[in-house]
Amino acid sequence: MGMIPLNYRRPSFVEKTTMGDSQSSLEDGDGGERSLRSAKSGNLSGIPEALSFEKIIDGGTCPPCTLREFMNYLVYIERSAENLQFYLWFRTYVTRFKLAKTMDISLAMEWTQAMEDEAIARIQKEHAEKARKAPKAGTAAEIFAGSDFVKGSEVPSVATAEIANPFGTPPATPSEFNQPSDYSNSPEDDSYRMKANKAFASAGVKAPFTIQPFRKEVDRVVATYIMDGAPRQLNLSDREQKAVLHALAFTTHPSAFGILIQATESTLRRQAHPNFIRWSICNGNPARVSFARALGASLILAGFAVAVVLTLSGAPRGYRALAAVGWVLGISTLIAAWKGMCVVLHGMHHRHVRPWELFIHELEDAEADRIKQRSFDSFGSANSYEEQPWVIRYQRRNIVRKVFDREVHIREPALRQIQDVIFLQSVLCAVVLSAVLTVIFVLVPGADMF
Repeated sequence: MGMIPLNYRRPSFVEKTTMGDSQSSLEDGDGGERSLRSAKSGNLSGIPEALSFEKIIDGGTCPPCTLREFMNYLVYIERSAENLQFYLWFRTYVTRFKLAKTMDISLAMEWTQAMEDEAIARIQKEHAEKARKAPKAGTAAEIFAGSDFVKGSEVPSVATAEIANPFGTPPATPSEFNQPSDYSNSPEDDSYRMKANKAFASAGVKAPFTIQPFRKEVDRVVATYIMDGAPRQLNLSDREQKAVLHALAFTTHPSAFGILIQATESTLRRQAHPNFIRWSICNGNPARVSFARALGASLILAGFAVAVVLTLSGAPRGYRALAAVGWVLGISTLIAAWKGMCVVLHGMHHRHVRPWELFIHELEDAEADRIKQRSFDSFGSANSYEEQPWVIRYQRRNIVRKVFDREVHIREPALRQIQDVIFLQSVLCAVVLSAVLTVIFVLVPGADMF
């Protein structure tokens, strides 16, 4: 682990945006497997190599910078855990697809760049034609659009289309890789299939072949992450969504997720990961940090009060330097708190326990494990947490208990080193500013008022 320089600056906060520029991501699309190692984040400003994106994903970090903490941050703070959930699923999917030795694997052909360019061109052409044919505001077509007065406004459901087709291809025979035990034929699978087919129909493509390997799993992905109204819908533009659905209607090869994984990985590396490191540097909860800021401001004011009183009195000038004690303590505390750190907690290399971690020890082991694992389920429900019991309990917690909440030790060496540097920067700034203020007050002639 390299040393953190004294002029270190923590990562800047990155505003949440859409998953990349839709136009550029469509034009510069890359294969799913080719994009896995792109956009290295180890060189991002303020992030040491020991806390790089790869280290966290591969389990090479300690609390509070592990993959679980990263997931918790995305669930409870940033509210975009679906990006990491999809990314982790895709990594395992690529591995399982490469290891598959079934005969039907040849049916899942690679989605090439030429195919992608052709699909994108077709989507853009359709968008342009729709824009030209769009009715002007106030026309009769717009007024009655979607009503019973417009013939053929109802699109036949995919389920009806499938029932009317007696020549549909039956599902593939289950095998070790393309039909795991939890993907057996069930009403749930049929529900995912109907939702996926509806998404394909909305994108203007035909329902895919059901005999391709991993087709049931891909249907779940479409119903969970891609289609409109999905419980973990990714933040895709309309064109990105249609481009991915065109690819998945053709094949289940990992390359079909090229545009999707590129946008997801770019968002994780360039926005979520830097914000997570910045957030992890803070060792106190908001109540403790606010308290530290108030304490630092109070010490600074106390220093000024001492300096003013001694200047107005007949005490020797040297006594005015006593105000520097309050200034050094106050300025260093205020600067550290401004960066989210409490100097008292830092002195012990501790951090506050997160609100969602406070009450987990009160649950049964099985229930606690279920809550911890839920966010890592690839095809779980929406990532909302407002109904979890800890939310109400923490809101009712009084401010004093929040300020002096439970603490745990920071085990990640790189994070402790970053905090050490920030603390040293705060002290040095405080010493310099206090020295300047002390010199000013010492040089001011005394008033000898008392």
